[in-house]
Amino acid sequence: MNKSERATVAHFILLGFPGPWKMQITLFSVIFLVYMLTLSGNLAIICAVWWDHRLHTPMYILLANFSFLEIWYVTCTVPNMLANFLWETKTISFSGCFTQFYFFFSLGTTECFFLCIMAYDRYLAICRPLHYPSIMTGQLCGILVSLCWFIGFLAYSIPIFFISQLPFCGANIIDHFLCDVEPLMALSCDPTPIVGHVFHSMSCFIIILTILYILGSYTLVLRAVLQVPSSAGRQKAFSTCGSHLVVVSLFYGTIMVMYVSPTSDNSFAIHKIITLIYSVGTPVLNPFIYSLRNKDMKCALHHVICGMRIIHSS
Repeated sequence: MNKSERATVAHFILLGFPGPWKMQITLFSVIFLVYMLTLSGNLAIICAVWWDHRLHTPMYILLANFSFLEIWYVTCTVPNMLANFLWETKTISFSGCFTQFYFFFSLGTTECFFLCIMAYDRYLAICRPLHYPSIMTGQLCGILVSLCWFIGFLAYSIPIFFISQLPFCGANIIDHFLCDVEPLMALSCDPTPIVGHVFHSMSCFIIILTILYILGSYTLVLRAVLQVPSSAGRQKAFSTCGSHLVVVSLFYGTIMVMYVSPTSDNSFAIHKIITLIYSVGTPVLNPFIYSLRNKDMKCALHHVICGMRIIHSS
């Protein structure tokens, strides 16, 4: 909690997407459907990797962890947003706001690192296929996954703690559907510019560093794929890497607009729409992108769905 003597704010009001009741119900229905699709799609991938021993390889283990991450990424914001569509008082407690703030950025940072590891895995598989089994072992895969979670949740802990210690002396209305850095800094009655600069610099550093690594990895992959003599081999490599690149483009395209490019002059409505795209839209597309372009995953998902039908019928 904020321990400043000047702090009087005990809760914040998240305006979300204001509008008439019919519009609120429509938005609730659409986002609820997207949320259910996100949960079911990513859970199906996790179950498919867990039950199908053919998928117990680094690529699919990374994909299962990525799906697990996506479930929590949407869950830290969407349930509260859905509740605010139906409730007249759209409040969130001070501690709840900063808890959501911390998990939202920590999970987003973890996703950046996961995309890097997935790009590294594809680089090894395509550019160094003979050495791939000896390099990308189960032990290394576990270490990389653990590092993603550890660094992701450590990176923003100190900046967010210092933001939570700023004095909030009166205004408590956030024109957003979640607790984000810009609206929170704007509400502080005694903002410390250095805290905002550190937060923004850290965001830019993580985003730019990871996207450069991913682009560098796929540049090497593309060069190697173009040298493959077999058209079938090239098609298979392009299919696998194409899925990853679509996810990277969707995720990084939106977060770079938010946290790297100068968007301070943009309206709050645009900020909310962009945030909605990468925090809610991208996670629901990932299961379709990965499963529909992968024969092994489609086969495993088919077995999972058939197994669930048998259990349900019995």
